[in-house]
Amino acid sequence: MQRLILNEDVKPLSEFRSGVAACIRQVRRTKRPVVITHHGKSAAVLLDVAEYEGLMDKMDVLQDLRTAEEQLQKGQGVPHETAFKEVLRRVRG
Repeated sequence: MQRLILNEDVKPLSEFRSGVAACIRQVRRTKRPVVITHHGKSAAVLLDVAEYEGLMDKMDVLQDLRTAEEQLQKGQGVPHETAFKEVLRRVRG
């Protein structure tokens, strides 16, 4: 995901309301999120769907890594050689 450009990608709610279509076009074109503010404070983020899906995929991988680390700390890991042999066994049928 592209980094925010603060003077372009932060919009007050009133500006967002009056130009929703323009904000959506901007997000699609730039692939940068738009932060919507309410009473001067960040309130919501408008994000391109593909960028959102990419973030969710990354979150899934990070969660899998965290789970794997926890399992290893509990001694629930499988040695590399054992896992490799099991994969080969399954591939060869």
